Amino acid sequence: MSNIMSYLFSTKAIKFCEENKPFWYTSGKIGPYFINTHFIYGSEKDATELLSFIDASLSDKVTLPKKVFEKTLKQYEKNEIYHNVIESMKEYILNNINIDEIDYISGGERRDWFFSNIIAYLLNKPHITIYKNLSTMLSDSKFENTLEIENIENKKVLHIADLVTVASSYVRAWIPAIQNLGGKICWSCVVVDRMQGGKDVLEKEGVKSFSLVQVDSTLFKTAFEHNIINENQLNMLEQFFKNPDETMRNFLINHPEFIENALNSDEKTAKRAKLLVDGNLYNLK
Repeated sequence: MSNIMSYLFSTKAIKFCEENKPFWYTSGKIGPYFINTHFIYGSEKDATELLSFIDASLSDKVTLPKKVFEKTLKQYEKNEIYHNVIESMKEYILNNINIDEIDYISGGERRDWFFSNIIAYLLNKPHITIYKNLSTMLSDSKFENTLEIENIENKKVLHIADLVTVASSYVRAWIPAIQNLGGKICWSCVVVDRMQGGKDVLEKEGVKSFSLVQVDSTLFKTAFEHNIINENQLNMLEQFFKNPDETMRNFLINHPEFIENALNSDEKTAKRAKLLVDGNLYNLK
């Protein structure tokens, strides 16, 4: 098992559902696993604290990049898991991309910043902080100076992110934000690729896509071999990977009480269950 994969398991960055209890996703769909890649910042507690810190600091977009960098640098120096993840990502980039061609490294609000700021520092590249409203800030590699940026004139950018699913954040925000500056995201490097089509979407946009870990049958089998999941869970995961909608539709047909229980559950779960029902997301009507 790779170090990164073992960290995803040990920090519970990847959680597998109990039998017959799939997770509710924000979209209203359901599935047998959940990923919080940012937990490999060291732990769920450490990751949650950094996210809360970012949220509390978002009002000042000029000072935020340095504040986040200082937090991640301190964690990099003291936390073995995070240090090793960042070193792995740095080595992966050096082995797969000619860094002389990289003019800037970018990261988008908010979880990308767990990884992009420190990578920019280690590779000695200036960092572009992208906010959800597509505004951007440029920092030098040591984050000593940060200023609003308007033009980067055909420069090439490596975007660093926590994970890619269907690359919707890239298409909606990160790629346009860099295009607005006259630059181009040429490469993407993420910790986890959920293997749900994001790589293909990025390559259609002219972005070379790289990832340290892929969520596929190999990862599920590794979890099974290390007694993290049982055979029934493995079977559902493998079926889900091949055909997520059909697998979950069959589950709901065989467990009609699942939606009813969710609708009568806590507010967050009930809201997601209502999205499923109202949108007829699994064609159950």
